[in-house]
Amino acid sequence: MFGWQVRAPGPDVRRALARVPMTVPRPAPGELLVAVDACGVCRTDLHVATGELPVHRPSVVPGHEIVGHVLEPGAEATEFRPGDRVGVAWLRRTDGTCRFCRSGAENLCPRSRYTGWDADGGYADFTTVPADFAYALPDGYSDTELAPLLCAGIIGYRALRRAELPPGGRLGIYGFGASAHLTAQIAVAEGARVHVLTRSSQARTLALDLGATSAGGAYDVPPEPLDAAVLFAPVGDLVPVALRALDRGGTLAIAGIYLSEIPALDYERELFQERTVRSVTANTRQDGRALLAFAARHRLQVAVTPYPMDRAADALADLAADRINGAAVLLP
Repeated sequence: MFGWQVRAPGPDVRRALARVPMTVPRPAPGELLVAVDACGVCRTDLHVATGELPVHRPSVVPGHEIVGHVLEPGAEATEFRPGDRVGVAWLRRTDGTCRFCRSGAENLCPRSRYTGWDADGGYADFTTVPADFAYALPDGYSDTELAPLLCAGIIGYRALRRAELPPGGRLGIYGFGASAHLTAQIAVAEGARVHVLTRSSQARTLALDLGATSAGGAYDVPPEPLDAAVLFAPVGDLVPVALRALDRGGTLAIAGIYLSEIPALDYERELFQERTVRSVTANTRQDGRALLAFAARHRLQVAVTPYPMDRAADALADLAADRINGAAVLLP
């Protein structure tokens, strides 16, 4: 088999990755050996390749939006059978015993491990996953459409819930890539008025096509005060911008794992009147199941740009340059 490894993290993503021959992994007890049929390209993969996220394992294979089929269950893995279509996402393992896991907040487990960061991911022909962290997938979607749901969709869903948007509320979305274009559809389906703020004119057109009430530039003022906002762009400068757009009592959720430095906040203009800032840290499996159940009930339009697996470095470079509308997906 072949896979892409992060060999030299740095700003030039084409040099950061190397495509190399690899040994087909073996499933440990409780794991599944999965043949990769599609793998989404996530901005977190870009942060790992550039070194903005510190290396957890040298020469790791990135990719954590994996759709595949089970080739071989390991010992004690009984929930899935050979041939079953499964999804593999970012959260790979937790200890299951800490106070966070016991309280339903397994995303905060201090011993959590992640696909494509702590263990090899989906930029390869095969991967493994603990069976307890694999997802059954809804019908009615192609492999290419499903892949972005497994991180972009899940994280967007959690971020929307963290933003505490009231029923029929006014939502601002800052940045409009893979996660945001799915989150906007969820909010619209639930009756929200969605205002998209992004620098890409192509993304603004997509936002309006997907049901957004308005679409403007990233630093524009939305046409009405917001009850909630989600920041998807990894740009700290947008935090005060989004906070100023909130109505009294509004909440801003920051969805990314990486964010550039936030400038000093003006308490009176940006935080007073009980405005709230909340981060989003990974996801729980319940988030994943809830998002996939929503996708089964509501047909989401998933904007994808397919790439052959041997152009993974090009896909990451295009993502870095904002040349992708929606989500990039690698196909073996």
